[in-house]
Amino acid sequence: MLYFQVLKQFFLRLFARWRSLRYLSLSIACFLSIVLVSWVVMAQSRPVVLRMLIPAPDAPPLAPLVKAFEQQHPNIRIELVEGPNATNLVEDLYTSAFLLGDSPYDLVNMDVVWTPKFAAAGWLMDLSDRVTPAELARFSPVDVAGSRYEDKLYRLPMRSDVGLLYYRKDLLDEAGLQPPETFEQLLQTSKTLQSQGKVPWGYVWQGRQYEGAVAMFVEVLKGYGGFWINPDTKEVGLDRPETVQAINFLRRTINDGVSPPGVTTYVEEDTRRFFQGGQAAFLRSWPYVWTLANAEDSELRGKVGIQPMVHAPGEESGACLGGWGLGISKTTPHPREAWQAVQFFSSVEPLRDFILKEGYTPSIREFFNDPEMVAKYEHFPQMQEAVDNAVLRPPIAQYAQASDILQRYLSAALTNRMSPEVAMQRATGETRRLLGVEG
Repeated sequence: MLYFQVLKQFFLRLFARWRSLRYLSLSIACFLSIVLVSWVVMAQSRPVVLRMLIPAPDAPPLAPLVKAFEQQHPNIRIELVEGPNATNLVEDLYTSAFLLGDSPYDLVNMDVVWTPKFAAAGWLMDLSDRVTPAELARFSPVDVAGSRYEDKLYRLPMRSDVGLLYYRKDLLDEAGLQPPETFEQLLQTSKTLQSQGKVPWGYVWQGRQYEGAVAMFVEVLKGYGGFWINPDTKEVGLDRPETVQAINFLRRTINDGVSPPGVTTYVEEDTRRFFQGGQAAFLRSWPYVWTLANAEDSELRGKVGIQPMVHAPGEESGACLGGWGLGISKTTPHPREAWQAVQFFSSVEPLRDFILKEGYTPSIREFFNDPEMVAKYEHFPQMQEAVDNAVLRPPIAQYAQASDILQRYLSAALTNRMSPEVAMQRATGETRRLLGVEG
């Protein structure tokens, strides 16, 4: 009997301990459930943050657009990460982030020439099935073309940019001259104004060894009927006679005293200050110059005209396309929210407010002749022709390397370190090797 009593006591104690453990387990389970539910609720109430790297000067203009988006989407926040002023350095930062394999950026703010490189590397989300043909038709066709790579859409335009020829309308009127249409007329009109003592120099352009010189050069090249790279066939056109003609025209502006000798060291702001300071009659630059030249404190207010770049007889004007648009990082953990942001930032009404306030070149075609836009920016209708006929820099994955080759040899030809023929033959050879094609 004693044996059975001991056994009974053992099982009673074991049962009591098991019941305590069961209650403890239930308590722990309940506690963890409460924590989990609280975490889910907090996660749902905490807004999604989308990060986007931009050049520092773009942050203030974009801030109102970001605020408007967040008001419509209270569950999403956009963090603008300010990068360097130089666009090539911003590109390098994006590239470094993507190469590390886990980019911190959800939205990708892209210069038009970055699209093929980023898309070819597999860093961007394909947006082709998200946008209808009718929605794309709102934009300038060249802006859309600059957003594609191998027939897929990776970017939606926000604002365009295009090279223009600025001229002193007041000086031409005083001399009874018309704005030039050809390269030769540009030279002769410049010389006439110089000989009359109206300006020290005739024409300024961007000649330093950098991307801006490439943008300038593709316009002159197009004006002579030439081309740089055919993106479909990979044919390189730098060793053709038209390219040599284009370089010789630029060299002639210096040799004839139309352009200052230092023009081969100038970037955009150098030429803008030169022109706005009354030192030249003609300037090749971007649309931002119009706003500065017509500011209230500008001596050129109301005295400047614009047109597409001049061309050779029988050829068409060329205007290099620039501009910015938004894509989505392929590695973003928030693709749905990122697409909502891209849709908003490329929609008519938000962009209308943005362009109306900042004066950027529109990417949406209807803005060029919008009465309210034209009332504030009278030059918009004149710009539409240039935008619609803009020239794309080659949309190839190796664009950065191809541009570097052209920059080096173009600079060598412009500064007389090589003849145009030799420089372009070498540029052609290096470019063909880069693209893996035979001459």
